[in-house]
Amino acid sequence: MDEFEKVLPKLVNIELFSDFNIEDENDKRILKIVYENMIIKKFKNGEVIIKEGDYGDLFYILYTGSVKIERQTPAGDTIALANLKAEQNIFFGETALISDDARTATVKALNDCSCITLSSKKFLAVCDQEPLLGYRVLLHLARRMSQTVRNTNNDKATLYEALFSEIEGTMLG
Repeated sequence: MDEFEKVLPKLVNIELFSDFNIEDENDKRILKIVYENMIIKKFKNGEVIIKEGDYGDLFYILYTGSVKIERQTPAGDTIALANLKAEQNIFFGETALISDDARTATVKALNDCSCITLSSKKFLAVCDQEPLLGYRVLLHLARRMSQTVRNTNNDKATLYEALFSEIEGTMLG
């Protein structure tokens, strides 16, 4: 079995590529082109894969091992958001495929791990060649971003209510 055949099941289990069917020859052909534009990168235990605030153009799929996701609070404290394993079909840095915004979290290797990476330049070049890829992946990205906006708005409303209740309680007490 060649390396593509090993990676193929991982690709279709990733949300962004989940609309592709490995039994469909055209879908498999498109995923092979994507795979040919990917690079496997290895990281040592404790190594930073993505640093919050940095700019980067790589999308990552956690292939082996596990990672820790962290963010900085406005006060500068580091908070752990999650520990994730490759078996969970984890990917990160997906917005780098379409935008050059700063990274919103730090991702660190919790043990020796490997990631399959795809640069935005290569992704967009493949999308020019295979518009079906762009349509399917960008639809997933749009849905994820829409959900993130909804969650952020709900979090803001909850914080506003808590702050308002605290201020109201202080004024009445």
